[in-house]
Amino acid sequence: MADRPGATGAARRAGAGWHRPGLAYLLLLPALALELLVHLVPMAVGVWMSFRELTQFYIRNWAAAPWAGLRNFRVALDVDSAIGASLLRSLWITLAYALLVVAGSWLLGFVAALLLQRPMRSRGLLRTLFLVPYALPAYAAVIAWNFLLQRDNGMLNHLLVENLHVTDDRAFWLLGDRSFVAVVLVSVWRHWPFAFLIIMAGMQNIPTDLYEAAAIDGAGPGQQIRRVTLPMLRPVNLVLVLVLFLWTFNDFTTPFVLFGAATPDQADLISVHIYQSSFVTWNFGLGSAMSVLLLLFLLLLTTGYLLLTARRRRRAV
Repeated sequence: MADRPGATGAARRAGAGWHRPGLAYLLLLPALALELLVHLVPMAVGVWMSFRELTQFYIRNWAAAPWAGLRNFRVALDVDSAIGASLLRSLWITLAYALLVVAGSWLLGFVAALLLQRPMRSRGLLRTLFLVPYALPAYAAVIAWNFLLQRDNGMLNHLLVENLHVTDDRAFWLLGDRSFVAVVLVSVWRHWPFAFLIIMAGMQNIPTDLYEAAAIDGAGPGQQIRRVTLPMLRPVNLVLVLVLFLWTFNDFTTPFVLFGAATPDQADLISVHIYQSSFVTWNFGLGSAMSVLLLLFLLLLTTGYLLLTARRRRRAV
């Protein structure tokens, strides 16, 4: 039975109404409003606080806090003072921590994705097991590591001392120099499944014809990885490394849950350092200034990274 001409025309007009250019922006308004409330408004408040002498005496009335101007920023950037020197030291520790975690997470994720690239038995089960650290709630996972790294009854010391006989002394993994190793270990364990997931998805988009052609030309497995896999994964790796670096650099959950508020000096990451400057010493103006400086530092670092990668991409083309 043929459709009536009038009904067809009405349906076309109704469909055309749904494709109006302004409708897409109208549908985006709720998401933009939530983004404004969740991110931009607290960010603006933090910037406002950085210019105030906001201490515990003005907690009930923030507007009454005296205007400090750039004083908080000068205190944070004065490396000759105790506050500035400790902030600079925390920055170097965080940089080393982020670089080690990103490198370790990417390497483990790449090796795991490479091993599971070809069809094999239990590949689905292994993929599921590899993603368990990423699926676990962060607090639960880090608390479990806190128990594992205990000196007297932790499983790691029990394994090293009583089972493997690597050493005779039980190490303090949550204190002293080993605390930095502990937080790097836990963070790599948490983040490498994400790298594995992204790299595995990128490898699945590589045409198998490239590997077959490389094998015909006499390329071995190592040459195929170097000449085919890594170049084809370059766009994925550029984004993955940046995301992992930003996540790791701003990581607060791992060090805070692992060590508590009293973080060892060797693992004084900048996120916990700013928290202590704000909520332990009750100097919210100084802590906000440190947060603004951290935001500017990451913006400059991200911009430089994107410009560098874009220049290399143009040279390659």
